[in-house]
Amino acid sequence: MEPNSQKKFTEVEKQSSRIQIYPTSNTGISPFWKEKYEREAKKYWDIFYKKHQDRFFKDRHYLDKEWGSYFDELNPKVILEVGCGAGNTIFPLMATYPDIFVHACDFSPRAVDLVKSHKDFTEDRVNAFVCDLTVDELSKDVPPSSVDIITMIFVLSAVAPEKMSQVLQNISKVLKPNGLVLLRDYALGDLAQERLTCKDQKISENFYVRGDGTRAFYFSEDFLTNLFKSNGFEVIEAGLCCKQVENRSQELVMNRRWIQAVFRYSDISTSCQLKCGDGVDLDEDIKQPTLTNCSSLTEPQDDFDLDISESIAVDMFGISPDIDEIIEIDLGECNFRIRGLSKEYQHTCKSTGLMLWESARLMSEVIARNPSIIAGRRVLELGCGCTGVASMIAARSAELVVATDGDAKALDLLDQNVALNLEQTFLSKLVTRRLEWGNAEDLEAVKKLSSNGFEVIMGTDVTYVAEAISPLFATARELISCREDDNVELRPALILCHVLRRVDEPSILSAAAQFGFRLVDRWPEGMSTDSSQNIISPWFSNHTYTENYQKTALNIWYFHI
Repeated sequence: MEPNSQKKFTEVEKQSSRIQIYPTSNTGISPFWKEKYEREAKKYWDIFYKKHQDRFFKDRHYLDKEWGSYFDELNPKVILEVGCGAGNTIFPLMATYPDIFVHACDFSPRAVDLVKSHKDFTEDRVNAFVCDLTVDELSKDVPPSSVDIITMIFVLSAVAPEKMSQVLQNISKVLKPNGLVLLRDYALGDLAQERLTCKDQKISENFYVRGDGTRAFYFSEDFLTNLFKSNGFEVIEAGLCCKQVENRSQELVMNRRWIQAVFRYSDISTSCQLKCGDGVDLDEDIKQPTLTNCSSLTEPQDDFDLDISESIAVDMFGISPDIDEIIEIDLGECNFRIRGLSKEYQHTCKSTGLMLWESARLMSEVIARNPSIIAGRRVLELGCGCTGVASMIAARSAELVVATDGDAKALDLLDQNVALNLEQTFLSKLVTRRLEWGNAEDLEAVKKLSSNGFEVIMGTDVTYVAEAISPLFATARELISCREDDNVELRPALILCHVLRRVDEPSILSAAAQFGFRLVDRWPEGMSTDSSQNIISPWFSNHTYTENYQKTALNIWYFHI
């Protein structure tokens, strides 16, 4: 290695010895994802109910215990459950109050189907229908001014805060004069909010996306009561409740916080009477609420059932989701069945290495159809993740393949996938190793596998975090072979396949040049940056598979040193 390159690598190592290819900052999600989560909110909840059916929440028998007096006083005949889910609220209510009629709506068609398939569902007692309260007029399915009580249990938090007023205006049209809204929802300072904040899943102030694409807003009491007051409701009671939940099997102690409130529909707002106590002062700009009187925190009964589930626990409390997705990959003569992270968790999972990216599919197909790229050569894959398909394909023709990643869980799953998919003949040619870019100890361990360096280094979707770009090229330069060859296609090469996301092209190429890498060819432009070299285009000649990727944003860049 040239002295200058060695010096640059040392500087990168000092700056960060544990660079990961996923971001660690708390900048929140991008505008693209924010808009996508809003546009496809119904889809994510539909996937949620497809996965969990009616097993997610326990039946909410606490409603009678918490709010029984309101049902008894008004002797209500008509109830509306907003966001009915699988029916965990309405069916316990129907069992307790046999004379009520229930309207139940949800914007997930699967959820409504679950209600209709429940053993206690009858059309003479339940009107279940699909409705998006931010778009659809509720009065089309429920007669105006006909409902005595509306229940909203962990529902309003799933709505973007800028659309919450629309929801309240919508439900007010079907409430009788002096009709009630019974609400329970997530409170500011809940452990769930802290965990989501740490995982860089913030959409806007106090609004977050979970790992499965569903969203949650965390209310301060002031925000919630002012929201209802500004939409024609008076506050009958409102308070902050807290409970410490222990999960012994997971060795977790979870401090849960939620807001419980009752509102009456009225044109004139009146003062709030706090059932849970006075003096709660929740500042919307800080994570933890400031309590002026600790007695305002109500501790529920020991047998109190929280609205909590394994899926929410995944994101809130750090419990890993099941790796239960089987991804089938057909590459002609080579077929793979890969275990990876289920798709509904992929967009927010902290470890990007637990999923199969389209760039890995393309690179695998390119190598499968053009084995001469790696035939008889020593190959290194950077950031291979748990699937390792490109490395497994390469092992069929290469002299040696070393598949690396910085994520221990991804490597564990990679070992399983290699054992399940690679024939015994090729197993000895593929080695997996931990490699965090810029980590000297990991680098030395990989160097020992190929003392003269690697003739081909490849990476798929490893260029989307700005902080990782320099360590990526520093690591590649440290491990690439310096062997010269008159045949340009046999010279040591770095091949990157990716979609340009958070880091732009000039920034990547500038970092590459700093470590001595020169871009000599690229796809899909179809033109070499060096007129004397045309390396990539023959990979795609006479192959119909090109059509599958022509309309994508995928790129392949080919570097020499």
